[in-house]
Amino acid sequence: MNIPQGKKLYFSSDNHLGAPTMEESRKREAVFVKWLDEIKEDAAAIFLLGDLFDFWFEYKHVVPKGFVRTLGKLAEIKDSGIPVYFFVGNHDLWMNNYFEKELNIPVYHQPKEFEFNGKNFLIGHGDGLGPGDQGYKRMKKVFTNPLSKWLYRWLHPDLGVPLAQYFSVKNKAISGEEDMEFLGEDKEWLIQYCRRKLESKHYDYFLFGHRHLPLEIDLNGKSTYINTGDWIAHYTYAEFDGENLSLKKLKS
Repeated sequence: MNIPQGKKLYFSSDNHLGAPTMEESRKREAVFVKWLDEIKEDAAAIFLLGDLFDFWFEYKHVVPKGFVRTLGKLAEIKDSGIPVYFFVGNHDLWMNNYFEKELNIPVYHQPKEFEFNGKNFLIGHGDGLGPGDQGYKRMKKVFTNPLSKWLYRWLHPDLGVPLAQYFSVKNKAISGEEDMEFLGEDKEWLIQYCRRKLESKHYDYFLFGHRHLPLEIDLNGKSTYINTGDWIAHYTYAEFDGENLSLKKLKS
């Protein structure tokens, strides 16, 4: 993709809409929708890097209630001709084809490479990448197993959705204290993952969410890892103007 002059790419993640309650979530959703409305004026494309929802599961004919303002705004943006890309996170990994069929937004379940204005990007949510976190990696294999999803669909949505929402909030993934502290480059799994990827191929930028902490890390003098932060405590996002990628904070 070549970005037209005056246009930008926008990247955001970790809204966790629906948590900790729908009432509190709706306040954050209003801020996010306003931001989408503002950036559509100069957006060449918008990338959502996962955990847009605190829980999402697609039954054959049912999706979770709520989020109509966000879904409507995304549909409006996509219909206007602005590309939107969605990467599933660990909270909305049960995304199937609703976004693709209803919103015409492609959905990715793994990190994907892009080239913008001659610069190489590797983009994804970030969960389960790098060394360590074996417990989560095993759990993810269970959750994404076709048999597990088939069995879960036998729960009526009135039981399955609130049950999953309860456990999603209980695991503190939305605002755990561990997400508010930088662990050091030698302990941050995504930084280690990026450096290992650079051993076999050059990337100018790595863009991930999941961590909930806005980070901009120089990897080797030629490559940068950026974590987009979240829309819970930080209200941060990344912006690429065709030449440089940088972290931005929403103006209050």
